[in-house]
Amino acid sequence: MAPHMGRRLRKGAGTTAVAALAVAALSASQAPGVVHASTPTDQAASDVTPTPTPDAPASGNSPYYTDLPPLTSPTPPPNASTGTLPIGDQQGIPATVLDAYKKAEAALATDRPNCHLPWQLLGGIGKVESGHANGGRVDANGTTLTPILGPVLNGAGFANITDTDGGAYDGDKVHDRAVGPMQFIPSTWASSGRDGNGDGVKDPNNVYDAALAAGFYLCGNGRDVAVKADLDKAILSYNQSQEYLTTVTTWFDFYRRGTHEVPDGTGSVPSRRSDQGTSKQPPVTPKAPPSKKPSPKPTPTPPAPPVKPPVPPTKPDGGGTPTPPTPTVPRATTFEGVGAKELTAFAGGAFGGQPTARVKDASGKAMAKVSVKFEILGDTDTRFAGGATSVTVATATDGTAAAPALKAGEKTGTFTVRATVTEAKLSAVEWKATVVARQADILARGDAKELTAAPSGEFANQVSVKATYKGAVASGVAASATMIVTPAAGADPKAAPKVNDKGPYFKDARGNPVRELTDLKTDANGVLVLPKMYADARTGTFLLRLATEGGATLTVELKVAAAAS
Repeated sequence: MAPHMGRRLRKGAGTTAVAALAVAALSASQAPGVVHASTPTDQAASDVTPTPTPDAPASGNSPYYTDLPPLTSPTPPPNASTGTLPIGDQQGIPATVLDAYKKAEAALATDRPNCHLPWQLLGGIGKVESGHANGGRVDANGTTLTPILGPVLNGAGFANITDTDGGAYDGDKVHDRAVGPMQFIPSTWASSGRDGNGDGVKDPNNVYDAALAAGFYLCGNGRDVAVKADLDKAILSYNQSQEYLTTVTTWFDFYRRGTHEVPDGTGSVPSRRSDQGTSKQPPVTPKAPPSKKPSPKPTPTPPAPPVKPPVPPTKPDGGGTPTPPTPTVPRATTFEGVGAKELTAFAGGAFGGQPTARVKDASGKAMAKVSVKFEILGDTDTRFAGGATSVTVATATDGTAAAPALKAGEKTGTFTVRATVTEAKLSAVEWKATVVARQADILARGDAKELTAAPSGEFANQVSVKATYKGAVASGVAASATMIVTPAAGADPKAAPKVNDKGPYFKDARGNPVRELTDLKTDANGVLVLPKMYADARTGTFLLRLATEGGATLTVELKVAAAAS
């Protein structure tokens, strides 16, 4: 369940005036109504404690998960060095959910530095409220694959809260319901909602938005959670129950001793709730004893098939009526690649395609909303758009999931892109990806000036060329410039030219003559300007040959002649 205007909605409201006054006082001292802190107005709003209302009293009996962590201290998984993490263990937190908690901590360190809120506290709240979004069933943007809704707040065992959002968040236009992985009700989200993933939307179903909102909520009223008293007040402001405080604190301490990331959709979901065992069975009416002479039984009529009562809505994290048995859902049995199996790109460029995979069930039907994890493996600086080496994407209605665009780095060579289904043990799909050196297929001089020099003099003009590949500018292409011997008549045109040891030359850093330069690259515009050239005492026509990666070549004539008398 979620905080409502500084209070949690409770099942079984208090009945005495003393209890009501105590709860109201506790709410008034602990409950923030948080909004964004980017402006002075927002800052002021974040420090206001909303006044409790009689339609949602707090009694300290709100449903939540009561499972506790193992008694033994957590330790890193034995195979953590391989990058393969255990699935379904208590210590693991789904990757996207864990990332949301840590990003919220980083944001609060800037916006609320005096609060000192650690992400492990959000982890404790998230575990108890929704089992980390039902074990991390979220898409690549952090939005839950299916809504997490609390019970209808119609006064039947819970507070009676008339609809405040027109059903926009909870789908109910009559009453409100708690929403999302951190269980905010719409009226609280209206003042406390945050945009944690930078998409311009404040969505309580998004774990990044909900985690950031919960962090600001816990930091309300100037609390410093590094102080034990303020920590207790922060947790109690979310749910005014001593048992809730103990449960959250236990998970908080457990995560502080160590945790690790597990794939989305594979997290361990708690099973015990604070409201279990409270329902009472209807009394059984005893049957009258049979008479000594029973009447003849009429011919029995086949009974009508039993009618199953509708299942009331439930709260996946433990609120509302007991959760019914999970219905049978299609199971992923086929995982296959779609399109080309090999991908190629020039260094620093984009790949022509993107890895795409499809998920099907046993009947061959495409499965939507299945989490597929894409990873870049190997010695490469290639990254997915945004700079990540691992991303999780949900399949579309046609069963396909496409990885974000791949951007090649400067390191050439071959690597692997691997895709796996996080919710089923199916064989991985892999793509071979290759980054090749930047290339040019044409070299052309930037001007037509004649290149001449006097014996033992220097050439007045420098050689400038432009490289292109298939008509586009070829930037960053490796090139070489070599003074070559003029080929003899009838020589094999494919034979490698010989370096000339006479005639024009360049100078190295020490001023020594060099006739071959190999460490050259075109600039961002595909232009290459050679260093100054010098002539020795010999006269005549000499050849300068330029070549690039990709096979582009250009031969330029250099003339050395004495000045006319």
